[in-house]
Amino acid sequence: MAKKDKQDWKDRLNVVYSTDPNFKYEKEEEPGQQTLPPNKQNLKVSIDRKQRGGKSVTLVQGFVGTDGDLKELSKLLKTRCGVGGSAKDGEMIIQGEFKQKVAELLTQLGYKVKTIGG
Repeated sequence: MAKKDKQDWKDRLNVVYSTDPNFKYEKEEEPGQQTLPPNKQNLKVSIDRKQRGGKSVTLVQGFVGTDGDLKELSKLLKTRCGVGGSAKDGEMIIQGEFKQKVAELLTQLGYKVKTIGG
């Protein structure tokens, strides 16, 4: 099976059979999630130690927007803190305990920030 045929097959997974030779399967495109402006974002910053082998990480939760914008903001925070981390599913993980520094940086960028925990 040629590569084009495989892709064509994947595009019409939900169509069982059609006798119309001119039938074109139209996929429904999911609307892309829009990134809210910083002043409408409600971010929660906390420290987490669970399931991380005793290491502490700073969690930033509640980001509403595209994965690209999430990763861009995460990269900025990691660079300013001088550490590593990751970003996925609306959550940023910054290695180490940087709750106050991250909260201050996000506030300077115009985000509404709430720190959770002692």
